[in-house]
Order: sequence, then C-alpha cells, then structure tokens
Amino acid sequence: MAGRGVQRLLRQSYVVLGASALRTCPRWLCITATHQKSDGKNSDEHQRQNQSEQKDELTAADKRLMEEKYKLEDQLKELNDKYLRALADSENLRQRSQKLIEEAKLYGIQGFCKDLLEVADVLEKATGSVPKEEIKDENPHLKSLYEGLVMTEGQIQKVFKKHGILKLNPLGAKFDPYEHEALFHAPADGKEPGTIALVSKVGYKLHERTLRPALVGVVKQA
Repeated sequence: MAGRGVQRLLRQSYVVLGASALRTCPRWLCITATHQKSDGKNSDEHQRQNQSEQKDELTAADKRLMEEKYKLEDQLKELNDKYLRALADSENLRQRSQKLIEEAKLYGIQGFCKDLLEVADVLEKATGSVPKEEIKDENPHLKSLYEGLVMTEGQIQKVFKKHGILKLNPLGAKFDPYEHEALFHAPADGKEPGTIALVSKVGYKLHERTLRPALVGVVKQA
C-alpha cells in the first residue's frame, strides 16, 4: 500500500510540473520568436544600409576614377602635342642645319673669290690697254707679254668656272636689279628702254648668288 501511495504522489507531482511547464513555455517561445523576428528585421535593415553605403562608396570611387582618367587623358594629349612640336622643331632645325652646311660648302669661298675678282679686273684692263696694232713680230717682248696676260686671264677664268663663278657681261640685256647696278640712265637711238647700253665693270655670280653686280648704263625713254 505504501509503495502505491508513493507512486501516486509522484504521478501527481509530474502532472503538476508538466502543467506548469506547459503554462510557462509558450511565453518563452513567443518571446524567443519575437526576438528572432526583430533580429531578422534589424539584420535586413542593416544589410540594406550596408549595401546603400557600399553603393555610395562605389559611386564616389567611380567618380574619382573617371576624374583621374580624364586628367590622365589630358596629360597624355598635352605630352603628345609637346612631343609632336618638339619633333617638328627638331626636323626644322635639322633641315636648316643641312641647308647651312650646303651653303657653307658652296659659298664658303665667297670672300676669297671677291679678292680674286680684283686680280681678274687688273688682267682684263691690262690686256685691253695694249694696242692691237702693236702686237707684231717686230715687238716680240710686247707680244710675249700680251700673250702671257691673255693666257693668265683665261686660266683664272677657268678656275672661276670650276668653282662655280660665272662672269656677267650683260651688254644689250634687260636690266636686272639683282645682277646689275645702274650708274646712269641715258637715251640711246635704236635701243629699247630698260636695256643695258654700256658695261663699265663686269659682274660675277657664285652658284646663282650675285657675287658682284655689273656696273652698267641703262637706256631710258627719250
């Protein structure tokens, strides 16, 4: 009997404790579920906020990258322009230097040639001053001297021609201010105005450049 009474008391206690647990459990479960729901909402909002912040950060970074890109493109364009200008300047300098070198080769003897022109003028005057009628076998010394002067004058003209020096004797040609220097203007019958009627002193050119203009008299309108 005593054993049965103990068993009955244990069953009653178990029923009481079970009922109490059933009464308290739903509140705990509700609270837990509410917290879980609240935590889920907060987590979603936090995630959306993080995504928005990341999007803003990406947008700002993209703007900075685009600004850097445009800046680098401008710098590249500026450097390319400078390079092209420097390349053009160097090419122009090379061409000018080449032209100066070629002109120096052609006209480097210009000063020396001008000095030799005076020698050619003296030889021309000397041969022109000898009376042609006196050049006879009866005057062998004068004849030899004259022939020597003529040969010397011819030789110096060959040397001039070899180095590009051309003699200008523009008698009867049109007056050219780049090659001739007018000493006077005078009317002349039967000659066209603007032509050269008298050559007082011959001129010379060195490779298409006037070394010394010819001194001339020009026909003017009557």
